Amino acid sequence: MFIFNKRYFYLTLVLFLIEICIAVFVNDSFIRPFIGDVLVVILIYCFVKAFWNIHSSIVALSVFAFSCAIEILQYFNFVNNLGLQKYKILAVALGSVFDWKDIIAYAIGIITVLWLENRT
Repeated sequence: MFIFNKRYFYLTLVLFLIEICIAVFVNDSFIRPFIGDVLVVILIYCFVKAFWNIHSSIVALSVFAFSCAIEILQYFNFVNNLGLQKYKILAVALGSVFDWKDIIAYAIGIITVLWLENRT
């Protein structure tokens, strides 16, 4: 079950660097909030696949469920309720504003992953 897959690991690093560049250098209303969310689920998927040999559908659906759970927690303002707002990186990573568009972006990311993994 535990493996090390170089391909997924390198994809994880590349996607992480792209996400950092988006966070640091892009401040718009499309790439940062939407493309960033599409890429973050792909990043998490690649990270899991870099270390565990789990069927792609299971990983993809689990990442989508996890992402939606975090988004739902944002609706309930959990970062502030737990007093985590003073930890800037954690607060940014977990988010603080619920938005249905984020769930759509996560779905697009996961659909992209499944399409790429299952193309012949």
